[in-house]
Amino acid sequence: MSAASAQGGLRIQTSRLVLRPADLGYAQDFSALLDDVGIAEMTSRIPHPYGLKEAEAFLASRAEAAARGSLDLQIEDWSGRLLGGLGVDSDAGPLPEVGYWIGRPFWGKGVATEALNAVLEALPTVLGRRGLAAGHFSDNPASGRVLEKAGFLYTGVVERRFSMARQAAAETRMMIWLT
Repeated sequence: MSAASAQGGLRIQTSRLVLRPADLGYAQDFSALLDDVGIAEMTSRIPHPYGLKEAEAFLASRAEAAARGSLDLQIEDWSGRLLGGLGVDSDAGPLPEVGYWIGRPFWGKGVATEALNAVLEALPTVLGRRGLAAGHFSDNPASGRVLEKAGFLYTGVVERRFSMARQAAAETRMMIWLT
């Protein structure tokens, strides 16, 4: 894994992946992957349907979030194909909170685990932080397994969190990672 901050911004690389700031030029790719109710319903912030307008608005808002210390990365393979996204919200509470999504064609290939591990390794350097919080909806145990593989531990706290796609709150199992 390597992490670099260059003029073009942060870039984290693994043997298979490149993570870099979310790019407005990928709006069509974001909307194509995220207009999937199976993905959107497992997140808090992704609405469904998710069209080009939603993708453009999200991507355009990322500079302001970055100025507050948040991180929004797109996950690509080495050919530049968008596979998913990973964000760290510094405004979430005492610890920044990580969230991620992977496009359905790339499920079950270890993309989320590899991307999350790469960000965790770079976290002290990139954000100056040594811990993260995360949560996953109780009906999404696959996300819990990704977090466990990365070293997150369950806190025993279960929150009700609103999902834009579900238009309802869902039981959310909270986890923590400390380096």
